[in-house]
Amino acid sequence: MTASTAPASAPSASPARAPRGGSGVPMTPVLFILGSCISLQFGAALATQLFPELGAWGTTTLRLGIAALVLMLIVRPRLHRFTKEQWIAVLLFGGAIGAMNGAFYASIARIPLGTAVAIEFLGPLAVAAVLSTRRTDLLWVVLALAGVSLFGIESLTGSAALDGIGVLFALIAAVFWGLYILASARVGRLVPGQDGLAVAMVIGTLVVLPLGAPGALTGLLDMRLLALAAATAVLASVLPYTLELAALRRLPRHVFGILLSLEPVIALLAGVLLIGQDATPLRIAAAVLVVGASVGITLTARGAAPTEPVPADEPPGWDLPTPTHATVTGEMPALSEAQVRGAATRE
Repeated sequence: MTASTAPASAPSASPARAPRGGSGVPMTPVLFILGSCISLQFGAALATQLFPELGAWGTTTLRLGIAALVLMLIVRPRLHRFTKEQWIAVLLFGGAIGAMNGAFYASIARIPLGTAVAIEFLGPLAVAAVLSTRRTDLLWVVLALAGVSLFGIESLTGSAALDGIGVLFALIAAVFWGLYILASARVGRLVPGQDGLAVAMVIGTLVVLPLGAPGALTGLLDMRLLALAAATAVLASVLPYTLELAALRRLPRHVFGILLSLEPVIALLAGVLLIGQDATPLRIAAAVLVVGASVGITLTARGAAPTEPVPADEPPGWDLPTPTHATVTGEMPALSEAQVRGAATRE
């Protein structure tokens, strides 16, 4: 988890220059984002290996708990300096983190990973559309809904019906992913350094603890399970955030958003390669439609927003359709670039 001991007040360093020629987009940060998406979804696939012994909620609790412990030890937030407004923002942020992660893991315990991620994308897409003043953005949301509806068609016509509770959990995760975006930006504005993120991770752990305590305790008492949980935390949290933060300093925002839009397809591949899930034609078509909607809303946003890399005083990802990654499958950074300069990891 990226952590800084004190908030940075100076502007961030100038972004790396793009190589001349071609599209002008530097390849290294592009590879960072692709690596982040791959790590994020393969980490989620790895988490499913813990479900038989820890359960989805136990896995979530252990993963968030490990992240919260490390963050608190590194950041050492000054809680006595928090104002009432800051506490409210952090509490809401932590609640969104816990509910988002718990619902997502509960969904992938019942339905394919690629399906869950595609459904979950409705959350950030809805936020992007609601906050937008362009009517065309509503068309992209309709396109995404059309993609998600294909999963329902497959469930009705295919041999294996989608688990209704799994779909419900994915929709709940989508709602809290959307709320996470709003809460993340607010905490980034109100709370200096990574104090807000550290405390929010503790709150998120407490939110899922009532449902995940038995499974988490089982994991703590078994070194093999604990090692798998730690690996999941690295793949689905620490590594993606580190790579995304490095890329945000070098990539135009629309490029960043387009690359993150590939997550449903990568999740589909991770499910096929690691868990042995099927990639049916309808699932592939559904993922493509959701990706197309995410790319479309990013490209239309480009005309209304600067294309330079994210400035130091703006919460990264605010105008992006996908607030990565995190996480849930991983979480979006809660802090502005200036606040996380000199940093080190994230949940």
